[in-house]
Amino acid sequence: MTRVMQGIYLTRHGGPEALDWREDIPVPEPGRGQVLVRIAAAGVNNTDINTRVGWYASEVTGATDAVDQDVEAGGWGGALQFPRIQGGDLCGIVERVGPETGFVEGQRVTCPINLPRPGPGNPSGFIALGSEIDGAFAQYCLLEARDLYDVSTSPLSDVEIAAIPCAFGTAENLLTRAGVTAGQRVLITGASGGVGLAAVQLAVLRGATIFGVTSATKADVVKAQGALETFGREEVLPKDMFDVVIDVVGGAAWPGLIRALKPGGHYAVSGAIAGPMVEADLREIYLRDITIHGCTHQAFEVFGRLVEMVNAGRVRPLISRTYPLKDIARAQQEFQSKAMPGKLVLIP
Repeated sequence: MTRVMQGIYLTRHGGPEALDWREDIPVPEPGRGQVLVRIAAAGVNNTDINTRVGWYASEVTGATDAVDQDVEAGGWGGALQFPRIQGGDLCGIVERVGPETGFVEGQRVTCPINLPRPGPGNPSGFIALGSEIDGAFAQYCLLEARDLYDVSTSPLSDVEIAAIPCAFGTAENLLTRAGVTAGQRVLITGASGGVGLAAVQLAVLRGATIFGVTSATKADVVKAQGALETFGREEVLPKDMFDVVIDVVGGAAWPGLIRALKPGGHYAVSGAIAGPMVEADLREIYLRDITIHGCTHQAFEVFGRLVEMVNAGRVRPLISRTYPLKDIARAQQEFQSKAMPGKLVLIP
């Protein structure tokens, strides 16, 4: 008899009504090199909402909360196969293992949201958990053993570990690609969000001096994580001040971010919640030797280094609220309101 589980199916691109709570989803069976993971907690992220509404489609040009058109190919890699179980952030327990995995039942594990799949002619190839393959918004998730990391010894809770992969993985990748080192001045946009607060923590560990862009009501939260100072979202930024800008916001403020960099500075981007279309004066880029990094693919060593910090308890995400998985629509709505700093987490 086929085992079944509870979970959330994304049935099409659209609003929360596209999310379907089901109690008859077949539990997948692990094959060679695969591991069945019982989900203990799953983080709420922009990318899951972006995928649901179809924001990654090239015809969408507005902010993530302003998609009001039908799209066909709105996933990271183009068209999705529906129904799809989303959820790119997870902490789970190994339930069953297939042959040749190296894992045993009972281990606590996590994995990156973007899973490296390099191939001939595409050394930075990847697939996305919850987009190209089923993710964590269910009681169980089937994963390749090569993508899993053991976090059994970490002092962090299941909920905290479920808030690590997307936010901290994205942040560590941004800092790595931009080459952030001790003594640099780093400006972080969206600094009170999951990725922003993670970038603050991780940049402090690198010895950098941190400045954040956030609302006045969340400035103290950002400073508590290690930022020296903050700027308001509508505030004009100082010119030629920063060695690095870490950006997940984009939108109309983008030209000011480029001008805020010192000549020879680095701009790294991994999101555009305020809108993907920006206006640029190329002279402000090439005459000042600005380097731009687009950051999605993560080298194996980036997430491996992050897991070492997690297991050592050197990083800890800020969790604002948890929800039962069945309340995903409310959780995503409150996430999009940006009323709470840090991370929101779902419990299957």
